[in-house]
Amino acid sequence: MLDLNVLERSSVFAAEMMMKEVFDRTPTEKELVSQSKELCRDFIHSRIVREGLSWSKVESDLPEPHGALVDISVVLLKLGDELECMRPYVYRNIAKQLNISVAVEAVVSDAFLSVATEILVMGITWGKVVAIYAVAAGLAVDCVRQGHPVMVHTIVDSLGEFVRRNLVPWLKKRGGWGDILKCVVNMDSRARAHWLSTAVFSWRQFLKTMYIYLTK
Repeated sequence: MLDLNVLERSSVFAAEMMMKEVFDRTPTEKELVSQSKELCRDFIHSRIVREGLSWSKVESDLPEPHGALVDISVVLLKLGDELECMRPYVYRNIAKQLNISVAVEAVVSDAFLSVATEILVMGITWGKVVAIYAVAAGLAVDCVRQGHPVMVHTIVDSLGEFVRRNLVPWLKKRGGWGDILKCVVNMDSRARAHWLSTAVFSWRQFLKTMYIYLTK
């Protein structure tokens, strides 16, 4: 007789071994995009829960990261918390700040891609990458709060496409998402200052981006 518990455990073990293999070598473009989207789903879901919102259409399609991606997700969320604490109002009410309707898929996607592109216009740092995730999550919360939870999938897909077009080469040079763990391991005062400075720069660039988007 087939033991479903054993089968489930073996399936989870196989999935974790496959994930470990991915992080032990340079990941492919497809893997990086998939990981980026999975991290985005987790980041968004954490913000939706934090705001006291709950929609089955969103939550049922937001699987938790597994394997090595769990630690990366924890660090990404921690850095996001730090960034949002620095400027608590910048990453809230994104749709209102951009003066857009979240009822139209193309508008939501174009707005996010415009902001993400401008944030990286002067180069890529982990601080700016975290800022992009914070923008995605803030916009997703707006969509859910205004009764358009399906737009969360639009934002996740848009981020995946943005990563494919703009971040894959940068991530590959660093060996993948695992490099972000260095942001919190053995962080001395100088490293912390560097993280804060890149985050503040991202905030300034974000405000500039909003101005550019609103004056198009």
